[in-house]
Amino acid sequence: MSGLVNALVIVAVAAVVIARQFRARAIDADRRWWLLPVILGVVALRDPGVLDGHHRAEAAVLLAVELLIGLATGAGWAWTTRVWTAQDGAVWTRSTKASVAVWGVGIALRAGVFAVGSALGVHQDSAALMLGLAGTLLVRGGMLAWRAQSLDDTSRLAPAYGDDGRPAWKERV
Repeated sequence: MSGLVNALVIVAVAAVVIARQFRARAIDADRRWWLLPVILGVVALRDPGVLDGHHRAEAAVLLAVELLIGLATGAGWAWTTRVWTAQDGAVWTRSTKASVAVWGVGIALRAGVFAVGSALGVHQDSAALMLGLAGTLLVRGGMLAWRAQSLDDTSRLAPAYGDDGRPAWKERV
């Protein structure tokens, strides 16, 4: 895919995912939470421009840093997401204000990686950003599935970092 199409896919996926996370929603830990990240990863890895042919070593280091930032952002996002069990036994999640800070730091770090790459003269394709987003979504989905499965009837609320612990109400759609 072209760089513009990749950029549009990244923006669309990020917008949909982020918008959905700030509304309370029921999750099913058994569903295929890994499918979208795997598809994004495959699309990103199929792009021949994922590594700059003239600066392979530098591009590989920048890609590794991008992936680490993506994994850390996903872990931070999952850690700051509130998970609770409703009266009917359904597990619900909702991102907190701390999740916004995690996203802000992740975006700032990614911008820093892009700036370093530009200063080194490394061509950076949107495939690296898409791969980082895939890592973010994969880690977050896995951690939330694990947190949801770890809830039992005695623990109604799994605390999230930055959460004030007040009961949350389900939002009607």
